[in-house]
Amino acid sequence: MPHISFSEIKYWNKCPFYHKLVYVDKLKGFEGNEHTAFGSAIHSTCEKLLVENNFEPLGYFKEQFLEELLKVPNRENFNRKLISDMKGQGESLLPDILEATKEYFGEYEVSSVEEKLFEPIKEFLQEEYNFKGYIDIVFKTKDGKYHIVDWKTCSWGWDARRRSDPMTTYQLTLYKHFFALKNNIDPKNIETHFALLKRTAKQNKIEFFKVTSGPIKTENALKLSLKALYNIHSKNYPKNRLSCRNCEFYKTEHCP
Repeated sequence: MPHISFSEIKYWNKCPFYHKLVYVDKLKGFEGNEHTAFGSAIHSTCEKLLVENNFEPLGYFKEQFLEELLKVPNRENFNRKLISDMKGQGESLLPDILEATKEYFGEYEVSSVEEKLFEPIKEFLQEEYNFKGYIDIVFKTKDGKYHIVDWKTCSWGWDARRRSDPMTTYQLTLYKHFFALKNNIDPKNIETHFALLKRTAKQNKIEFFKVTSGPIKTENALKLSLKALYNIHSKNYPKNRLSCRNCEFYKTEHCP
């Protein structure tokens, strides 16, 4: 079944031609670095810590971090000092996770971890397409509400612009929409949150904050998705030259 993910939508919005190179031509784009390895390792550790009893997070985090680093090509370009710093930063984050979660949500239960979404995009009529995604973790609180949370690693935090950026927050908006459809839950009973895991912060190292995802925002996120799907389906891949500067294909044989 043809499908699209939020990452695809984001890349298409960045540059339709970049989307073509990566998703149609199957060229290797960005393949990870020290930051993505750290993010994957701490992300996995957070989830296990919140689900498993008698879990020892530090050893697991170190093992996962090493595994993720070994997956990255071009490891000769690694910053060894950064990796060493990240090991200590991850270790300092782990003790705060459970306490920060309880302080933010109060009494809660973990409803699901890495919940897969593969739901039909009914508004797209040209072809059957599904929206594909994985929700990091879903909490259910005493008031019966579901809380979709996406873990994000960062250095010191996010500024106001990043917190309200549509192409950042639409991820949660779409997750909420399709989670509601999948589980037949009233969207009014679903809330969305980012959880910032701050490597270099001196305090408030784990920060949850709510992202509003009401009907108007959901409509706008779906419109962007449909626009992307229409152009992908029509094989319309213009270049967005405003995105060239930081593109790995810039001035290569693939995008002269």
